[in-house]
Amino acid sequence: MLDLKRLQRIKLHKRPRVQLLIANTGLVLDYRLPRRTRITLEGVEHIPKDRGVFFAMNHTDRYNYWPFQYQMYRHGGLRFTATWVKGKYYEKRLMGAFMDATNNIPLPSRGYVITTRFREAVGRVPAKEEYAALRGMVDHKLTPAEAAAQGGEGVARFIAGEGGESEALPRFEAYFEAMMAEVTRLTREALTKHELNVLVFPQGTRSKRLSKGHTGLMQMAQHLGNAIVPVGCNGSDRAYPGGSPFSKGGNLVYRIGAPLELDGPELGAFRVTEPFTPFTPSAAAHEAKFRAATDVVMDRINGLLDPEYQYGDGRESDGVEGMRRFV
Repeated sequence: MLDLKRLQRIKLHKRPRVQLLIANTGLVLDYRLPRRTRITLEGVEHIPKDRGVFFAMNHTDRYNYWPFQYQMYRHGGLRFTATWVKGKYYEKRLMGAFMDATNNIPLPSRGYVITTRFREAVGRVPAKEEYAALRGMVDHKLTPAEAAAQGGEGVARFIAGEGGESEALPRFEAYFEAMMAEVTRLTREALTKHELNVLVFPQGTRSKRLSKGHTGLMQMAQHLGNAIVPVGCNGSDRAYPGGSPFSKGGNLVYRIGAPLELDGPELGAFRVTEPFTPFTPSAAAHEAKFRAATDVVMDRINGLLDPEYQYGDGRESDGVEGMRRFV
């Protein structure tokens, strides 16, 4: 399970050896035989070579970052990547070890932390109604007393174990902010100390159709001062239609857009100049600007996609829902 101590143990590398091992012994064969996978990078000249940037990509399937990383490595002269991934991939020890070895940065959402801390206290994941009550408390829409009354015995027991109605919410917020401080540290080190680019899926979950993006990427990019390069992934869902890591072949096209500079014409109007810390109340105070800037990024990704991957009705996700997002 991903917790604060687990985050603090993660190490990143400028040349991720396991990424190279997978590329040179696994993907090189998988993409050539027996069903050839053809990977095209369009607009690779837009990737800066002298600084770290965030790649913002749509997330159509489990593995659509693999062909992108592989082809950039084969291209040569480009930085390796670290990828923001969900905390749920650290639920199993072997998978967590693999994620560590392949230069990933886990991003524990509030939903993940609610779910895992409840499971630790109660012995099971929360039911839909229990999660709704706890989420209402965390989002300051319900008091702890109201959450306990609405969620029932399990939620009441969880709140009592977190220090009772007076301490449950402050304790959760302090713990979550400590975890996100580690995410910020790892991301900063990736971009500077290790000279990596950071790949982010701002949709937050897999969906063939592009959906509304979350603002976490924009918060982190503005906090650290790094540009965002939009990437449209086309065709990967056909190569990886299920859970198998072996490609079924086909033509994959990654269209890479020009960098979106934080003070440039597209994002400059939404620049936050006051100090803030990502994923904390100090960032929430600027949510309107982060939301507007995120919409710009998502629109740029949309323009790099074939019609079948572009925004769906209402910009809603057609992917994973419910507790499966977290565990």
